[in-house]
Amino acid sequence: MKINLPLLALAIGAFGIGVTEFSPMGMLPTIADDLGVSIPTAGILISAYAFGVLVGAPIMTLAFANMPRRRLLLLSMAIFTLGNLISALADSYTTLLIGRIITSFNHGAFFGVGAVVATSIVPPNKRAGAVAAMFSGLTLATIGGVPLASYIGSTIGWRVAFFGIAIIGVITMLALRFSLPPLANTEKANIRHELSVLTRGPVLAALLLTVVGASSMFTVFTYIVPILQQETLASTTFVTAMLVLYGVGLAVGNVLGGRFADQSLYGTLIVSLVSVTVLLLLFSVTMTSAWITAPLIFFWGVGSFAVVPPLQSLVVQEASEAPNLASAMNIGAFNLGNAVGAALGGAVISAGLGLPAVSIAGAATAILGLMMTVFLNRRRQATQALA
Repeated sequence: MKINLPLLALAIGAFGIGVTEFSPMGMLPTIADDLGVSIPTAGILISAYAFGVLVGAPIMTLAFANMPRRRLLLLSMAIFTLGNLISALADSYTTLLIGRIITSFNHGAFFGVGAVVATSIVPPNKRAGAVAAMFSGLTLATIGGVPLASYIGSTIGWRVAFFGIAIIGVITMLALRFSLPPLANTEKANIRHELSVLTRGPVLAALLLTVVGASSMFTVFTYIVPILQQETLASTTFVTAMLVLYGVGLAVGNVLGGRFADQSLYGTLIVSLVSVTVLLLLFSVTMTSAWITAPLIFFWGVGSFAVVPPLQSLVVQEASEAPNLASAMNIGAFNLGNAVGAALGGAVISAGLGLPAVSIAGAATAILGLMMTVFLNRRRQATQALA
């Protein structure tokens, strides 16, 4: 598909959001040392961002439901830029925490509205490609942007990294302003109806599965840098290389998950969660070996993100009458899993169980997700049999 300027602008925004969400995980030890807090306390920055996305997604989606789409996207990126500037200027842990929470409020609205805009500016037969083009920015962030920001944070300073991310926000606003038409929202949103759809049991179950699936990933990934530094005894270069490798794994998993989910949604979820469980258990006993760690991290990235397309499809499928809000809420659920995972990993470290136990906790969470998936699949099969 030929990439046009509006899609490129959306992809730049997705890139910036991906970098600002994941890069603090790679800078966690540096931030903790500079601000004089423990690594688990610094990990709350990850949880706070995730909770902000969870709260901000429905607030932004519903409060500005009738705003022209371009204006809402610009507002979203203005919030993004402001939050990262506050983070860059933070002279205390509290100020940095506030900056992260402000930044998080743009996340759900940008991806939710951005996906709708992407499909509206291309012919019907190219809509899937348009959404993929926008989300390619997020993929590029995991492969290149996050490792680069983490490297800058470790070598030059984490504040410089946040300044750079804020600049991406300014570039995105300019690109959106001059490439997109106003895109007035002609269909007025029925807020009560959209909220009522989210209260249905199957929709809530699908969202809960997203929370659990994401938490299995972030229980370990939040603390991957201290794990590599303290257990693998890795250098800064090796850590950066592993972050790049993990990002490549995420990109591969995203493609494979989308492809196989079209054939068997629940089958893809089951295979992915089994893979993540096995890989994390292996990682817990082999993380002292750099040679074994490298391939495990790559395949763990593949398994971790292979669950994302089927989970997104499942939520939209169960909430087909309110797909916009459901899609935004699923992004919030993913980030709630981020927060839960970061808190679980931090609790394991604070309890003195050791860094290998963090990987075991991630595997246990994946097993919980696997059990939920099997239960939901059996319930679906029983419902179809009755029908």
